[in-house]
Amino acid sequence: MRPADTSPEAWKVFLDLQRRMPPEVKLRRAFEYSEFVRNLAEEMLRKKHPQATEREIFLREARQRLGADLFRKDYGGELPDDGPTTRKSA
Repeated sequence: MRPADTSPEAWKVFLDLQRRMPPEVKLRRAFEYSEFVRNLAEEMLRKKHPQATEREIFLREARQRLGADLFRKDYGGELPDDGPTTRKSA
């Protein structure tokens, strides 16, 4: 789907370049983009939690990627919840 701010001609050039790109280059770029996104997420966490240790940043990243339930299964209570709980008391 063509982005709204991209002309049809520019989009055609982009798609043609993508089609001609060798698979190994596409794969390498996908890994590079994934690393970029992970680094960006880590920077955001470091800004939000400037006093956090490396382990805490790792755990916070893991919780973002895994979701709260799976994170708790894997890491238990190693990192306390940040916000108010959404569980209803019995």
